[in-house]
Amino acid sequence: PVALSPGQGVSGRVVLELGGAARVGALRLRAVGAARVHWTESRSAGSSTAYTQSYSDLLEFLNYRDTLLAPPDNGEVTVLPAGRHEFPFTFQLPETLVTSFEGKHGSVRYWVKAKLHRPWATVKKAKKEFTVIDPIDINTPALLAPQAGAKEKLARAWYCNRGQVSVTAKIDRKGYTPGEVIPIFAEIDNCTSRAVVPKAAIIQTQTFIARGTKKQKKSVVTSIVGDSIAAGKRDVWHGRALKIPPVGPSILQCRIIQVEYSLKVCVDIPGTSKLLLELPLVIGTIPLHPFGSRTSSVSSQYSLSLDWLSTIPEQPEAPPEYSAVVSSPEAEQILAPPCRSELGDVLEGPFFAYIQEFRFRPPPLYSEVDPNPPADSIRPRCMTC
Repeated sequence: PVALSPGQGVSGRVVLELGGAARVGALRLRAVGAARVHWTESRSAGSSTAYTQSYSDLLEFLNYRDTLLAPPDNGEVTVLPAGRHEFPFTFQLPETLVTSFEGKHGSVRYWVKAKLHRPWATVKKAKKEFTVIDPIDINTPALLAPQAGAKEKLARAWYCNRGQVSVTAKIDRKGYTPGEVIPIFAEIDNCTSRAVVPKAAIIQTQTFIARGTKKQKKSVVTSIVGDSIAAGKRDVWHGRALKIPPVGPSILQCRIIQVEYSLKVCVDIPGTSKLLLELPLVIGTIPLHPFGSRTSSVSSQYSLSLDWLSTIPEQPEAPPEYSAVVSSPEAEQILAPPCRSELGDVLEGPFFAYIQEFRFRPPPLYSEVDPNPPADSIRPRCMTC
């Protein structure tokens, strides 16, 4: 496969092509997975003395060894005939691994290496790298929670107060996957005397840790620029779209390498520093479930079956006549209270728990003739009086 997951089985083969008969000693296989960090810093110990300080660390996740072709026990050498020889292998990945990563000051790599030992000859080597992705499911309550924040800044120039700029921003959740669009809801108030420009960007922060020292590298993944806001005006973003490009997932559980993301909303203010508002992001690998997270709602704790959708007819049936549903004698029987002899001892409990289904009497039939005509002795009322 293109990428493997922690706990998955790995299988392959070592192919040996021989142009003629060859004497071989042993064929050994090793699988390795490790995170490495390394960087240097220049330091000064005086006016004329300088030296370079080196920082490095190694964290191993996988170390598997196997012998695919062992030498005979009697001490003799194995002779393989000319042709193609295949040696299959298989092993299991550990349950906890870190996603493959390549950074400026460190990396997380996985590979399989085969070594062919021959008597009185150099060792032949072959190496094959593979990718591991630790899945991150964004369908969890922590990653589905909305993220919001607000900040304000007083613009000053030459000790003069030029007004205040404030920004509030909100996104619908914390976890996203590459290819998704983040709708940004923001409100920018410009109370200064100059126009300002709002921007939004996704920032990737790589953190490398060695010997208690951190080294960070930040880069802009993608960004958008809003319209200029005149002095004393306000601008509102009603879900301004910011699409996530193909990037690697977040790495949060490694001791020496971390990859984090954030959404930054900034406002460029002429004559002073920018106003920055940062919202945390997590880039996952398992996209949002179409019906929401199975762990974030109570109703989703039960199995969801949509088979009933196929039984709905395209044309709904006409409703039955009301008189066909319940007749007048039946309604009287239903509305009549139950007898004590019929219920037995059930009346010892609360009576309301045993009330049968209530139904209304059918309405009278429509007629043009008044069923209660006025009496002849009643004098008609004059409409002009």
